[in-house]
Amino acid sequence: MKKIANYNIKNFVVIVMIAAFAATTLDGCKKYLSPEPVSSFSQDFIFSNLPYAKSAVIGVYNNLSGQNSYGLYYSFYFPYDSDDMMGYGGNTQDNERRDLARYNITSTNGGIAAAYANNYSGIERANICIEQIPKMSLYTSGSATDQGELKRLLGEVLTLRAQFYFDLLKIWGDLPEQRVPSAELPTLFLPKTDRDTIYNHLLADLLTAESLVPWRTEIAALGDAADERITKGAVKALRARIALARGGYSLRRGSGVMERRPDYLTYYTIARNECADIMARRDQHNLNPSYKALWQNYVCGRNANEPNGEFLFQIAEGGNTGSSDGRIGVTNGTKVGASSIGGISTLPTYYYAFDSTDVRRDVTAAPYETKADLVTSVGHSITSFQDGKFRRQWWSNPVNPTLTTLNSGINWILIRFSDVLLMYAEADNEINHGPSSADISAVNEVSKRAHNNNQALVPAIPSDYTGFFKFIVRERYLEFGDEGIRKYDLIRWNLLSTAIAETKVNLANMGNATPVAMNPPSYMASPPAYCLVSTLPKFMYYINTSTADNSAIWANSLYKPAPAATPAGTTKVNWVGFASGTSNFNTTYTNLFAFAFKTNHSELYPLYSTTISASSGVLTQDYGY
Repeated sequence: MKKIANYNIKNFVVIVMIAAFAATTLDGCKKYLSPEPVSSFSQDFIFSNLPYAKSAVIGVYNNLSGQNSYGLYYSFYFPYDSDDMMGYGGNTQDNERRDLARYNITSTNGGIAAAYANNYSGIERANICIEQIPKMSLYTSGSATDQGELKRLLGEVLTLRAQFYFDLLKIWGDLPEQRVPSAELPTLFLPKTDRDTIYNHLLADLLTAESLVPWRTEIAALGDAADERITKGAVKALRARIALARGGYSLRRGSGVMERRPDYLTYYTIARNECADIMARRDQHNLNPSYKALWQNYVCGRNANEPNGEFLFQIAEGGNTGSSDGRIGVTNGTKVGASSIGGISTLPTYYYAFDSTDVRRDVTAAPYETKADLVTSVGHSITSFQDGKFRRQWWSNPVNPTLTTLNSGINWILIRFSDVLLMYAEADNEINHGPSSADISAVNEVSKRAHNNNQALVPAIPSDYTGFFKFIVRERYLEFGDEGIRKYDLIRWNLLSTAIAETKVNLANMGNATPVAMNPPSYMASPPAYCLVSTLPKFMYYINTSTADNSAIWANSLYKPAPAATPAGTTKVNWVGFASGTSNFNTTYTNLFAFAFKTNHSELYPLYSTTISASSGVLTQDYGY
């Protein structure tokens, strides 16, 4: 069972937080509760000893878990539609998850309210801990171990607060910033703060946090066991990610268009330096040699302690409640028997973005489901296959592929070491207006693993500035599909509009009655020519007795015209084109994917209507909402 500092984060319920926690939504309507705390513990008591202080910090961690955070909304509702995956399907306008996916969002969409409030609740909890922990007598006069533990706790909550704010900024742009507990504010009606100011505060906080938390292998000196808590690598990686967002494009209130600030290279330099620090400590963080093992053995295997340290920052989910556990692999993923909803779809254009020897394709996309016998694979048509990294078929520890609960106990991986390598290469290329040998080596390391560690299969990596950038755009596309990263990458590069438009064209080409060759993307390096041809198969035939969890389920090639007759021992499914008048390709994708997206508008969400109305006129609705 996963533990965080001897506390079970899977089942921990915060009952020791103080009356100031009453102000948790920061939506303008929050009010103070009675001066009496909800629990019988006073604030002084909570922060008088190490165990209770640790409990309070775990309470802050809990706001990253559950359905209002990375258990559902921030992982599967907000990051789509993008050019890799398509969010909840169907053309029904539900004023919730389907409209979020299609960018058909209004200020009354119920999907934005709880997630927004949840992050401000986490910020409130973090603010209390950040204020109180340094005041504890043990912080300055305790034993070396006590001081080390309390410094780690302070570094953790500084990092958690940064993550809460970062998620808010990515989705809503300029927002109220609160850096002290609500009880100390003269008013709760806070105006919006420019995001650059908030970003700069977060970068400064994380620089402080770096000096407080240990590296992954140093926690034993504090008496802590291996767990999912934040260590130095996570802080540095998050600081790099935030720096790239600060240096990237974003939709601005004043101009109403996507802009990048003139000082962006300052932030690319921060990102490069942080990544370089992590890369210099391969004893702490490195790539796992197997891309598939990351997801099958560690994520789906519910084994948080990946030995290479590839998981720098992961979010523990568990406890089988909506507030502490996620629907990862339940809401999404291919079916096993009758289990899993399959809410996230792999775009056919994304499936054909991978070259034939890239192992990431068969991990990220699952064009099949498993029969009720839990063994035999049934192939899907290209219009109905799901994301694959969290597939229930791989679940273990315990083995429960047909579990009917809505919650899975599967952790969300927020940052991996491959991201560090690619962020380093991207930032350094931008700073020097061309890649160094170290940049090319970092990208090659990621791509080589993707090709079974066979250097001969790695595509040629360009050595010019533009070519290398486009290769990075493609490599991040292939590496992080289904991980909730792609949409925000495209936004900070100001490529989301282009990516959506070109994906729509290629989806239409694939779904044409007579398939048309797909166009090479203009905004990233192209897949091989054999992936784009007009002669892709109209049908695929899956082997009736196959138990494979990859493309071995198919009896014919994914890249050549299909045989006219069904091979013995196989079943035919529709693939590209309007095959025999039965394909719903255009209905599923061409007419639905991101249909409401508008440039210089849809890159950010509106504030919930009640948040605006309750703010006494302080908050405004921006970005054309």
